[in-house]
Amino acid sequence: MAGILDLLNSDLGKTIISGVAGQTGQDKNKTGSVLTMALPVLMQAMKRNTATPQGAEGLLSALNGKHDGSILDNLGGLFNGGVDSNVIDDGGKILGHVLGGKQQHVENALSQKSGMDAGSVAQILKVAAPILMGVLGKQSRQQNVNNSSGIEGLLGGLLGGNSPQQEQSFLESILDADGDGSVIDDVAGMVLGGGKKKSGLGGLLGGLFGGK
Repeated sequence: MAGILDLLNSDLGKTIISGVAGQTGQDKNKTGSVLTMALPVLMQAMKRNTATPQGAEGLLSALNGKHDGSILDNLGGLFNGGVDSNVIDDGGKILGHVLGGKQQHVENALSQKSGMDAGSVAQILKVAAPILMGVLGKQSRQQNVNNSSGIEGLLGGLLGGNSPQQEQSFLESILDADGDGSVIDDVAGMVLGGGKKKSGLGGLLGGLFGGK
C-alpha cells in the first residue's frame, strides 16, 4: 500500500493541495508543505487513539458511515465555489477529537516550520481533516477492514508505506529551521526521547504522542 506522503504526491494529492490552497487563499507550495507535515502527525495521533477498543470502534464507525470515502468522488465539486461550512465544522470536530489538548501545539509548531500564520494553518487542517478521513474510509472499504486490528494495520500501512524519496523530503521539510537540533519533537511541543533512534517516518512519529 502506498504511504500517505506518496498519496500527497499523486494526482489526487495535487488536487487536494491546490483545492485546499484555493479555499484558504494560501500559496500552493506552502500549503503542500503544511499538509506534508500535518497529515502524518494526524494519522499518528489517530493510531494512538485506536489503541483503546473505544477509540478503534469510534474510528471504525465513522469510516463506515459519514467518512466512507465518498468525499473523494467529487473533489472538484467540493472545492469549486468554496468548501461547504459543514465540511469545515466537521474538520474542526475531527481535529479536536484526534489531537485533543495538543491541537494548538501542533498548529503553532506547523506555523513556525512553514512560515505561515497559525490561523491559516488551522484553516488548512480543518479543510484537510475530512478529506484525510475520506482517504481512510476508501482504503478501509478496499481492504474490508471491520475490526480494531484492521484499523491499526491500515493506519500503520499508510504511515509505513512511503517511498524513500518521500520520507527524505518529509524529513527535510521538518528539520528545525532554527537549528537547535530537534526534529519533529516540537511539532507537538514534546520531546521524542528514545523514539529518535528508530528509522523512517513511523519511528520518528512513534514517540510524538507518547506511543511506542
